[in-house]
Amino acid sequence: MQEEKLFDQAVAAIDAGDLTSLEKLIHENPELLTQRYHSPDNGYFANPYLLWFIANNPIRAEKMPAAIIPVTRLLIDQAKRHKVADLKDQLDYTLRLVVSGRISKEEGVQIPLAALLISEGAKPAGSLGALAHHNLEAARFLIEQGEPVQLIAAVCLDLPVASEMLEKASQQEKQEALVGASFFGKPDAMKLLIAAGADVNGYIGSTGFHSHATALHQAVFSDSLEAVTLLVEAGADLYAKDKIYGGTPLGWAESGETDAGTSSEVKAKLRAIAGFLRARMTE
Repeated sequence: MQEEKLFDQAVAAIDAGDLTSLEKLIHENPELLTQRYHSPDNGYFANPYLLWFIANNPIRAEKMPAAIIPVTRLLIDQAKRHKVADLKDQLDYTLRLVVSGRISKEEGVQIPLAALLISEGAKPAGSLGALAHHNLEAARFLIEQGEPVQLIAAVCLDLPVASEMLEKASQQEKQEALVGASFFGKPDAMKLLIAAGADVNGYIGSTGFHSHATALHQAVFSDSLEAVTLLVEAGADLYAKDKIYGGTPLGWAESGETDAGTSSEVKAKLRAIAGFLRARMTE
């Protein structure tokens, strides 16, 4: 279809940082700013707007164009000029894509892009998505820009307010924070949360932050034998299964250990974790 061909051309211009071609395409076809691309994807990038593509999340290329900030500025300015009614919604979601992405972080444009989107009206939000992808600086930036601090974020970012928040936290908040602390392998925080009543075998519902697995799964993922040992000593279920793949904590360790993309240093840590878990399972 002609519409999809034009949309593809606009995406190609974004990826190339070709401001001239992109501006010409939008000038001649302003509907591109409100069009949603037909996509078979049913996930988080289903039927994307053109603006979403500036985040490169999902990844289409391992590099971003040097002009990605001017490209983003151009798209926003054109959307304002053509009075795009849902621009605020587009900005909000684009921000979430940016702060949870990998390439924007590696290219050093994650914070500048987030700052631009927020300055144009995006609501500071998405710190949990940022944390779930190890984008700590992005999560911290969002909180500095006004996103309300949640206990899980305070724990993961070592914010001084974490202790005060823990005293007033609900059971669900403690549970979320334990999973977050385990994900980052933070034994000291984990001890405090367990002492405060967090369930070492609990799942955390639909928060969007690794809700499919227990704290022990997440501790394995952190490569921290200390964190794993702490949870096992506190009564974590060695046979608990994650809700997506049905893997046990030992299964996670073994999978990571044999993954071709895992570094030799991490493999050694996972090997030690797997050995510890096997030993405890045979006691």
